[in-house]
Amino acid sequence: MQSIKAYQDVIRQALTQFHFPEEPSNLYKPINYLLNIGGKRIRPSLTLLAADMFGAEVSSALPSALAIEVFHNFSLMHDDIMDKAPLRRGHDTVHEKWNANTAILSGDFMLIHSYTLLAKNPPELIAPLLEVFNKTAAEVCIGQQLDMDYEKTQDVTINDYVEMIRLKTAVLIGTALQLGAMVAHAEKSQTELIYQYGVNLGIAFQLQDDLLDAYGDPLKFGKQPGGDILENKKTYLLLKTLELANEEDQREIISWLQQTEYDPSKKIDAIMRIYDKLKIKEYINDEIREYTHRAFQALDEIALTKEKKVPLLQLSNELLNRTK
Repeated sequence: MQSIKAYQDVIRQALTQFHFPEEPSNLYKPINYLLNIGGKRIRPSLTLLAADMFGAEVSSALPSALAIEVFHNFSLMHDDIMDKAPLRRGHDTVHEKWNANTAILSGDFMLIHSYTLLAKNPPELIAPLLEVFNKTAAEVCIGQQLDMDYEKTQDVTINDYVEMIRLKTAVLIGTALQLGAMVAHAEKSQTELIYQYGVNLGIAFQLQDDLLDAYGDPLKFGKQPGGDILENKKTYLLLKTLELANEEDQREIISWLQQTEYDPSKKIDAIMRIYDKLKIKEYINDEIREYTHRAFQALDEIALTKEKKVPLLQLSNELLNRTK
């Protein structure tokens, strides 16, 4: 078993071997651009790790790992258009550097290419891999739609939010692991368990993001906390606060959500004061621990030695104890 970093290096090296045609350049250049401006490559690395865990050659899982990475970046390219995001990984987003139409079409090609990569698996594996991949691809789209829908409505519950982040973020982490296990011909019960590990870890990871956005150290987090507050994002923190707040605090929060002109620092301070008053940080930490426990429970049930599970345990600790 290798470290996550070793698998990440394999993915980075494999991505340098991608050779798209030169023309039409406005179709292919944005793809190369997005794939080469960084990224942790965690998802495809998990595919390689899972295959290794279950006894397969790492190279045998590379087509599936690359399919996951290209699909993930396709979703980012299109999400950035929908979010009107100017930056991705500290660089101009594709729709900013080129234009929205180019980003849409290049993203479409990436989606198609992810299936081309998946089809490089042995023939007997293609159908079951496609079944899992297709289900996840659809769920990611549903999660993104729910995320956009929730921006426009106040009637969102914590259960709604958790289901949205499960679909938008967590299922792809679970599937990355599941595909690797399937390539290694693991039993279905084992591929389901590693999927559940990944999904629950993904939910905990997203909740940790919510927490860091509000309570992260600016020097370690890399930006001033409170971005989600300014964007009126319906995170776990905000939804739990609205659930627990008295009428006066609810009115204050809703007033801030409805204002279009305000002093950003005053808005952040006002909302954070209510978060602190209701001890919201403790609630979200409890929730993170719950989903982490579910992830570890699934990992414990996988019929492999503890030694083979060490890289996943290390990764879990790194992701959930990060400060940025």
